[in-house]
Amino acid sequence: MPRSLSEIYFHIVFATKLRMPLITASLKDPLHHFLGGIVHNRGGSVLAIGGMPDHAHLLVRWGTSKPVAHLVKWLKGSSARWVNERRSEEAHSAWQEGYAVFSVSPSQVTKVRRYIENQEHHHRDLSFNSELTQLVRKSLPQESSRKPQEPMQASRRDETT
Repeated sequence: MPRSLSEIYFHIVFATKLRMPLITASLKDPLHHFLGGIVHNRGGSVLAIGGMPDHAHLLVRWGTSKPVAHLVKWLKGSSARWVNERRSEEAHSAWQEGYAVFSVSPSQVTKVRRYIENQEHHHRDLSFNSELTQLVRKSLPQESSRKPQEPMQASRRDETT
């Protein structure tokens, strides 16, 4: 082949430090726009961004030249700095140390996009931890007997990125 071709989609989820509801209604749209800009500037494409006051979801198309872990580091670090530069409050915004990344089949992109766009509906009856546990279980092979660990619990060791 004269050129490389990749079609790799990731569903990325990360939460605010100590799961504080820091993504206010007035911050949500500008933050989502900023996160989308980071993905675009790093060579990816955003298909959906959503979340709740204490966590964010992104569906991105990402290439093969940079690890997705680098993208998450850029997203969390740059957005935390950006938010803190704009906040007049003494409390600083930060993300939890951990995150979740799920590969998404091209045939499931539309379904995942709708899921991300309907976060408020999902969270009427479902906590973030329950949501993430369901996502982890869905990502495991059906024959797997491995039990998923509780994801992204708040801890005092959380980094500020």
